[in-house]
Amino acid sequence: MAGHAANRVILTALAANLGIAVAKFVAAGITGSSAMITEGVHSLVDSTNHVLLLYGTRRSKLPANATHPLGYGRELYFWSFVVAILVFSLGAGVSIYEGVLHLIYPEPTRDVLIAFVVLGVAVALEVWSTHAALKQFNAGRGRKGLFRAIRDTKDAPTLVVLLENAGAIAGLVIAAIGIGLAELTGNPLYDGAASVLIGLVLAGTAVMLLVEAKGLLIGEAADPELVRALHDCAVGHAGVVAVREVLTIHHAPEMVVAVISADFEDTISARDVEQTVADIERAIAERFPVVTRVYIRPVGGEP
Repeated sequence: MAGHAANRVILTALAANLGIAVAKFVAAGITGSSAMITEGVHSLVDSTNHVLLLYGTRRSKLPANATHPLGYGRELYFWSFVVAILVFSLGAGVSIYEGVLHLIYPEPTRDVLIAFVVLGVAVALEVWSTHAALKQFNAGRGRKGLFRAIRDTKDAPTLVVLLENAGAIAGLVIAAIGIGLAELTGNPLYDGAASVLIGLVLAGTAVMLLVEAKGLLIGEAADPELVRALHDCAVGHAGVVAVREVLTIHHAPEMVVAVISADFEDTISARDVEQTVADIERAIAERFPVVTRVYIRPVGGEP
């Protein structure tokens, strides 16, 4: 269910950005606005990113095989990292380049009413897309604050859409201010300056995405509450003296691998240990479906 919801979020964002990109490029051709060209590139990059996220989501669901015994879940995090690089290199890079070019060779903006109409429609579509992403994001964050949830989330696609949309809305506001000031003052430099600022906003967004995607790609532990719950589940079984360590790692938003080091009573037989291990694995599978693989490692003595 979570995977289907994430796909809906990405598809919603893709539909919004494709429509916005076309409208922005048409408006840029009519008005000659640097900020509108920048915004068009921004939306086009975002659309490409959403296609990559859909591809990564599909790849992450491939079954495990001999080459990838734990499955392909991390492909989703790899493509999220690629998306962050594209936002930084294409989105921010082209925006800053376009802005600097218009600062050096300023051109007056024409038919600004068309630009403002397009920006207004773009804001409405971005808000629609952001609402869908925020609804999905809030469903999984529980009682955590927004910024803490952003740091802790393992749902890379929804996070990418949410941060991209936040950057897009900020860019639209900057574009509107830049075009408005250029029209009021008759100075086209404001339009070019708006493009540079949009590029800086995109660069900041990309850095946040890179940090989050990198952490997920190299491997992050599951939520501490889940780790404690796995500890309590294992230690509650007969024959277990203590649980020394619970190691977890996310291979996808809904795919956790766990390794539990447990100290068993010295007096029980190997068959009893095997039965207890089977009971723990069965209990974890029933209570925590997100844990797709669990390994029980018998240890002895003090840690």
